[in-house]
Amino acid sequence: MTTALPEWFYPGPPGGWTADMLDHLPPDAPRHVELIDGSLIMMSPQTTFHMFMLRRFEQQLSPPDDLAVVREMTVTLGIRQRPEPDIMVVDRSALMGMKTTSFKPEDARLAVEVVSLESMDRDRVTKPIGYSNAGIKHFWRVEEEDEQPVVYTFELEPAVKAYVPTGIHRNRLQTNIGFDVDIDLDLRKFVR
Repeated sequence: MTTALPEWFYPGPPGGWTADMLDHLPPDAPRHVELIDGSLIMMSPQTTFHMFMLRRFEQQLSPPDDLAVVREMTVTLGIRQRPEPDIMVVDRSALMGMKTTSFKPEDARLAVEVVSLESMDRDRVTKPIGYSNAGIKHFWRVEEEDEQPVVYTFELEPAVKAYVPTGIHRNRLQTNIGFDVDIDLDLRKFVR
């Protein structure tokens, strides 16, 4: 079964979509849309693995009071770049009320991507390059291995604006990203 794209979607505006246009998509637009290289990217249906991982991070990330954990919000990296990390830790001062839709990269301390089959290339290559070029200090990529998560952690090396690996975590994620992190990664309690 094929569904036609709505008229507003194709071919898109001349020169491609821009970051500010995401806030003005029609009401029938999908709930989660990100902007990569001026193109709108629609999110695929979420898996239970993805959902449980987001829940773990939301429940167990405990930043200090001047920071906040946000889920599925965009970060505006440039005029044609507005990706949507699965989880971010941002400066609480960047929460400008209940109408905030995107954050500046300088307000983001951590971006987390949970890899899915359709987003694999974006989550492994495209987004980390964009996040590092924008100066986001920490990046985590979560992969599924035998129905359990493996979290690859990275920190920005500022002289070259590139991420360097800081760890590979199974079962438990313990690190420091300006505050201590200790997250139980075991998902077996959620599945039979």
